[in-house]
Amino acid sequence: MRILIAPDKFAGTMSAAEAADAVADGWRRARPDDTTVTLPLADGGPGFVEVLEHALPSGVLHHVRASDPLGRPTWGHYLRDGATAYIESAHACGLHHLTAAERDPRRTTSYALGLIMAHAIEHGARRLVIGLGGSATNDAGAGMLTALGCVLRDTDGDPVPYGGEGPGLTAILEWLPRTRGVEIIAATDVDNPLLGPEGATYVFGPQKGATDRDLLVLEASLARFAEVAQRDLDLPGLADLPGAGAAGGIGFALFLLGGRRESGARLTCDAVGLDAAVAEADLVITGEGSFDAQSLRGKLAAEVAAAAAAHSTPCLVLAGRSDLAEHPGLAGVHSVADHVGGTAAAMAAPVEGLSALAARVATEWHE
Repeated sequence: MRILIAPDKFAGTMSAAEAADAVADGWRRARPDDTTVTLPLADGGPGFVEVLEHALPSGVLHHVRASDPLGRPTWGHYLRDGATAYIESAHACGLHHLTAAERDPRRTTSYALGLIMAHAIEHGARRLVIGLGGSATNDAGAGMLTALGCVLRDTDGDPVPYGGEGPGLTAILEWLPRTRGVEIIAATDVDNPLLGPEGATYVFGPQKGATDRDLLVLEASLARFAEVAQRDLDLPGLADLPGAGAAGGIGFALFLLGGRRESGARLTCDAVGLDAAVAEADLVITGEGSFDAQSLRGKLAAEVAAAAAAHSTPCLVLAGRSDLAEHPGLAGVHSVADHVGGTAAAMAAPVEGLSALAARVATEWHE
């Protein structure tokens, strides 16, 4: 049999490539005569550029002097393939830059993302695909806009400070963007609006270090910024669009730039040639850290399962943990946590656990 292994990352434990290799290793131990093909995937969040770099041999990785979410100097990068630049918000201003104690969305900024975008534009990119997810910020992309030449001023005419609280001081938005008509795509599977109980602050703020009091301050800050930005640019309604709340509101800022939202999972699957790979496979395996009912509603697992179904190819899910024992359209759902005796054990040795699970499923598998 030819086995296509096309997982997402297992958040907090394995990259998509590491997960794919773990599954392939376990499967080969149990069924050495089978052929395993790995195709790591991403949905726009952490690992987005890494997956595309692996899949696009003509792509060139460019390194840029940038800063972390607290403004400390560091390096950023983007992948250039022809006229398209692929940029990852998680890499530019993600949580991985910070210790747990440093997480504070009142202070963190998306400025580095704007620096990387500006570099790509200045060096000839005509299309920017921005993977959204995993950011440490909650500034509605205000820092990113500042790096692109936009000036946010308070009531005294002074530039507003960086961080999630800064946008709330905005009285005037002076528009001097450096995007030069470049096409901008927000690649995300998050459909949250900017504001409200399902918005950037209340849904994602706590994981970025926001306290209950912080949430009130940050929500008010984003609401003020959205009001001023939409007023001064005469672009009403953007805050309510699906995806405006992605990556701490960076989606909203990309919409201000004239960007549009596309499914990060679908974009990645198209770029890496998932459909052609599925057409050659006898069995497809996908996976992610946590598999639940939402996973098959527009997320990466849904894209892989749909591609498999289109070719009448069975599809298995191997996840770190799962709330589903089975699902219509899938040949099976298996979790490392169930295999090794709990979530803690699965997190303690993720590669070994996933490989062992794959070996067991391979031994038991029959179409």
